[in-house]
Amino acid sequence: MEEILAIEIKPGWKKGTKITFPEKGNPEKGNRQRNMLPADLVFIIDEKPHPVFKRDGNDLVATLKVSLADALAGHTSRITTLDGRTISLPINAIVNPSYEEVVQGEGMPIPKEPSKRGNLRIKFNIKFPSRLTNEQKAGIKQLLSLS
Repeated sequence: MEEILAIEIKPGWKKGTKITFPEKGNPEKGNRQRNMLPADLVFIIDEKPHPVFKRDGNDLVATLKVSLADALAGHTSRITTLDGRTISLPINAIVNPSYEEVVQGEGMPIPKEPSKRGNLRIKFNIKFPSRLTNEQKAGIKQLLSLS
């Protein structure tokens, strides 16, 4: 007998979440025994990798590239969310390699509290120039020695 089972994947479910259909397993034809209940059928959720975001619990983590000038002087980063919206983030702090910007409530939905979401954590990959002229080096030294 053929039966179609539907799985409703809820937003925010994590890798490893199990969906069980009790007694829906199909024992092999040659191994059926009388008065034996069919086994449970269990599906386990997996996650597909995303090119921009990585999941960390209920948070989403993205790494954006910024120039050294933008890292020091400030800039506005733009990121497209999983649902297609674009968020503009004015970054006024000096961005160092461990700097992280957090956008509250823009992460994954929390399955047991559907009205709440995790955070979006933005990390930065600072692009350093591959070479500088002697004049540029002198200018940078002079500029940075003023602080």
